[in-house]
Amino acid sequence: MKAIVCTKYGPPDILEFKEVETPTPKDDEVLVNVHAVSLNAADFEYLRGSWAVRFMGPLKPKHKILGSDIAGRVETVGRNVKQFQSGDEIFG
Repeated sequence: MKAIVCTKYGPPDILEFKEVETPTPKDDEVLVNVHAVSLNAADFEYLRGSWAVRFMGPLKPKHKILGSDIAGRVETVGRNVKQFQSGDEIFG
């Protein structure tokens, strides 16, 4: 899958467009084919590497793909997921 990846802290121009491995959802997770994503203030603070964020990944970001506000379609669900099924349109 394609993603905009944050491999180090810094300004927005350090973000890279890359091909990354498609994750496999755990039993209580869903895999979403994202159609739209936005970056919010929390994502920007994470990208900048503010002091509070560095507790999670002091030298480089622990979570490399930003974007906590998404809209898309459910691709796959874990076996314990009952609320969603493949093909559902979601946002959050």
